[in-house]
Amino acid sequence: MSSVSLPANRWFVLVAVTLAFLPAVIDMTILHVAVPTLTQSLNASGTEVLWIIDIYPLLMAGLLVPMGTLADRVGNRKILLIGLVIFGVASAWAAFAQSAAMLIAARVLLALGGSMIMPCVLGLIRKTFEDEGERAMALGLWGMVGAAGAAVGPLVGGALLEHFWWGSVFLINVPIMFVVAPACYFLLPRSEQTTPGKWAIGQALLLIAGMISLVYGIKAGFGGKQPVTIVILVVAFGIAALTLFARKQLHSSEPMLDLSLLSHPAIVAGVIMAVVASGALAGVELTLAQELQYVLSKTPLQAGIFMIPIMAAAAVGGPVAGYLSNRFGLRLVATLSLAISAVALVSLAHSDFHDPGILVPFALAVLGLTLGIGLTASSIAIMGSVDASKGGAAGSLEATGYELGTGLGITLFGVVTSAVFSRAIELPAHLAKDLAEQASKTIGDTFIVAGLVAGEQGAALIEAGKVAFSQAHAVLLMTAAGVIAMLAVVVFFTLAGYRNSSRVHH
Repeated sequence: MSSVSLPANRWFVLVAVTLAFLPAVIDMTILHVAVPTLTQSLNASGTEVLWIIDIYPLLMAGLLVPMGTLADRVGNRKILLIGLVIFGVASAWAAFAQSAAMLIAARVLLALGGSMIMPCVLGLIRKTFEDEGERAMALGLWGMVGAAGAAVGPLVGGALLEHFWWGSVFLINVPIMFVVAPACYFLLPRSEQTTPGKWAIGQALLLIAGMISLVYGIKAGFGGKQPVTIVILVVAFGIAALTLFARKQLHSSEPMLDLSLLSHPAIVAGVIMAVVASGALAGVELTLAQELQYVLSKTPLQAGIFMIPIMAAAAVGGPVAGYLSNRFGLRLVATLSLAISAVALVSLAHSDFHDPGILVPFALAVLGLTLGIGLTASSIAIMGSVDASKGGAAGSLEATGYELGTGLGITLFGVVTSAVFSRAIELPAHLAKDLAEQASKTIGDTFIVAGLVAGEQGAALIEAGKVAFSQAHAVLLMTAAGVIAMLAVVVFFTLAGYRNSSRVHH
């Protein structure tokens, strides 16, 4: 690659787009520590809480690909700036939401803004850094900032909740946008190459409808809130919409998502790793934040500080993964990182969080580091298997994997937790039937009901909830360990041929 074509201010561009990316990432995790406060303030049910957290990554999963292709048609700069404005407005709306339904609606708008920001950031990095070595470095820095953003989310959330009301976790985005939007406006190049052709809105709607129906069906099915026939119909509709979408992609001259990319085993392995690793990270963080606050009675800030090892180590995982895979090959690094993270999960499942000592922070750090390495390894596998012209399509495929993983991780962890919790909880004998039913749904509901009955019965109820939640937490960590151990085996065999293609770069 000639260095003549490299834009002089490319590192400033990297700073601008990375700053734009930061609030969208922080928003993925900032709510984790806010859940108990928010549940009590809005009197939200367990299902509403799951939707408040979940609607953001799930909608993002459906919107990323359409927004990525729209940015290719219209220009990354334009879509990024619109996304930043929408994100700022939605943040202000979420901060002052008066009910759970209003907050869910604001999160929908946040997802729309976020889905415009994310693919544009990757697209701009790819267009700005032509040199392969520099691009790897830029992607490593971008990944590090992304992981660091997800890491400070709970900390920032905890610190804000210590001094302000729960809405402050959203309001923080507004001043950030006042700085980032002008920076992007002035720093990003005005002219950029765009892809000719029309944007297929029908395909976009099919993808979004299919994704959301499928995930809603899974949530409703596991949650047992809806009749089985409705669940089957919703899931069937989701599968039909996604199948139709896939057929359109394969037969279209201008597909929205280049499914031919999935003929590369390394890309398939990369996407699966992205889904599972991001799902495990999000699910573990969310249940851990609840365990720390509900069971150990920590404040949101104390919970955020307790979780520093997993977050900080995940942020370091990005650059470490790049170095290790150049040194030892991607297959070995990806497989070992997943295997070690499974061991860390088993160790956490058997740990006593009341007396963490040095072992719990160490296990959390190992888990964060290995999952961080796994996520970056998935990126290297995907980006290393396509030529530059397909980079945008591969990027949106990867980002969709992350968002879908986060959404499904939170959903499945939430659903499994409440299923184990409602079986494990031993309710006080004389509790009214309707109250007993509500109290056994989630630990948040247990605390709400305990507030209603007060006295000895309320105290007994809270104690029963704490015991049941700790049991559910342990079951969950063991299940996640099993899934990740299986993934390590899959990745080991899927990446068998990758070594040959990467030899070319050495």
